[in-house]
Amino acid sequence: MAPKSDSVEGIVLTFVNEQNRPLNVQNAADALQKFNLKKTAVQKALDALADNGQISFKEYGKQKIYLARQDQFNIPNAQELDEMKKQNAELQEELAAQKKATSEVEAEIRTLQSNLTLEEINAKQAKLKSEVKEMEEKLKKLQSGVVLVKPEDKKAIEDSFHEKVNQWRKRKRMFKEIWDAITENSPKDQKEFKEELGLEYDEDVGVILQSYAELLNSNKKRRMY
Repeated sequence: MAPKSDSVEGIVLTFVNEQNRPLNVQNAADALQKFNLKKTAVQKALDALADNGQISFKEYGKQKIYLARQDQFNIPNAQELDEMKKQNAELQEELAAQKKATSEVEAEIRTLQSNLTLEEINAKQAKLKSEVKEMEEKLKKLQSGVVLVKPEDKKAIEDSFHEKVNQWRKRKRMFKEIWDAITENSPKDQKEFKEELGLEYDEDVGVILQSYAELLNSNKKRRMY
């Protein structure tokens, strides 16, 4: 007679049949701790089930190995095994296809989440419209001939620029005359001497007087036409 399912023997029998693999008492006791079963109770139940012929067992020295009775299971024949293998292969293909479809959906979701929301789109559109309006108003002013810089202000800036370039040219010439006089009979290498004094030429800092002089000349030509 089969034990009640909620009894100790019933719980142990269900576990052994579900596992359907060789087990010793320690294997069973460890797995059945969730039912608050002690090792002694599990050992007693296994022996009782073995004695009643409800499970099989073999002795290896002092240790007993327990196993579910195989005659209670429907063991498939070769043809059935082949069919099961075929079904398994089909299920694996279906699983792979489902995983691929899931990955594609997840990627699409991530893409959508990274896009702007409708509220953000509207805010950006409003900002762009405002910028376009400002640029259009500025363009209209330029097209209508509105003077954005007063002639007197422009002339003052150009005169100041002209004065600064002339001062630059003058000071550059003065420095060269002094430097040539100092280094004319000096045994020191000019480059080393310059580095020792911490001097820098315009070219050392990426500034060229000639480029500013050309800009000044181009301004003069524009005023002539």
